[in-house]
Amino acid sequence: MGNGTPIGRVRGLGSAHSGSHHWLLQRFTAVGNLVLVLWLVGSLLAMNDYSFKAVHAWASQPLAASLLGLLILSTFWHARLGMQVMIEDYVHETANKFAVITLLNLAAFAGAAFGLLCVIRLALGA
Repeated sequence: MGNGTPIGRVRGLGSAHSGSHHWLLQRFTAVGNLVLVLWLVGSLLAMNDYSFKAVHAWASQPLAASLLGLLILSTFWHARLGMQVMIEDYVHETANKFAVITLLNLAAFAGAAFGLLCVIRLALGA
């Protein structure tokens, strides 16, 4: 198992067996985003009036608010997964990678929390 042979240089550098789960999650969120965006576009096209009151009344309905919340969560989760792959591929130092992924997670959480807060305020009539 010397470091001089080709097999010795790659031992221990095999698959981590976690990439397929990440890949699958990204595909599921992509499909969820597609379905929810099609619902959003269809709902907005079906509206006759685009005034603030009409859109506010539509977004205040329980089904619309729930689906908007799901869209926000799915979009931010999908974006976080994609950005994490980019960071893992292009940031090579361990400390920098940890710091950037931590910032990414905080930004994704903050964005999703803000979006959900806005939808909740709309749904509750604030």
